[in-house]
Amino acid sequence: MQIQLVRTEPVAQNIQSFLFKPTAAVGYTAGQFIQMTLPHHNPDDRGIKRWFTLSSSPTQELLSITTKFAGDASSSFKKELFSLQPGDSVEINSPEGDFVLPSDPGTELLFVAGGMGITPYHSMVQWLADSGEKRNITLLYGVQTKEELAFTELFTSYGVNFKPLIGERLTTDMIMKEAAGKLVYVSGPEPMVEALNDSLIAGGLPDERLKTDYFPGYQNNYSA
Repeated sequence: MQIQLVRTEPVAQNIQSFLFKPTAAVGYTAGQFIQMTLPHHNPDDRGIKRWFTLSSSPTQELLSITTKFAGDASSSFKKELFSLQPGDSVEINSPEGDFVLPSDPGTELLFVAGGMGITPYHSMVQWLADSGEKRNITLLYGVQTKEELAFTELFTSYGVNFKPLIGERLTTDMIMKEAAGKLVYVSGPEPMVEALNDSLIAGGLPDERLKTDYFPGYQNNYSA
């Protein structure tokens, strides 16, 4: 499926959302991801495909992804992505994934995000806000600097119990202190998610109360 770039929007320091118009209707659930194919000259060893969580809500007309740019250190894919102009097209596959909200609106939720792991939560909370559905959500959000905090206006306006951790690593103890009675979601760089998954299970969190979603290609700067 081809989607066409409509515009970009700055979200936080070195973080940008790309808003696309699909050529056909796209059905998806808040929190799902797509694979994007972006052919370009001299791709590096990471190639021309990437997975992105949709940061948009199914209630919105445009599809969006949100990602970080690291300047000269960025991959050839990211450099090409950040050079796109309105009207340019890219190819995506159909959205997929099960990192989505539970069907029971009474389930208390703990969202844990490291860096760009915040994007599926934006999709979920935007969907809840647009749908007029109220859920009990606590968000632990780890970033290196306050300038990297993304989407804070939405989270605070919706009424999320918002707990940013600036320059402070997410730990298993932090999460377990908030996890009682909650369904726990963990999203962020692959090493962070894998480490927290293992330590939370070892710490007594039942497997059925833990959902994880990792972002390959990002360093683990958010968890101990």
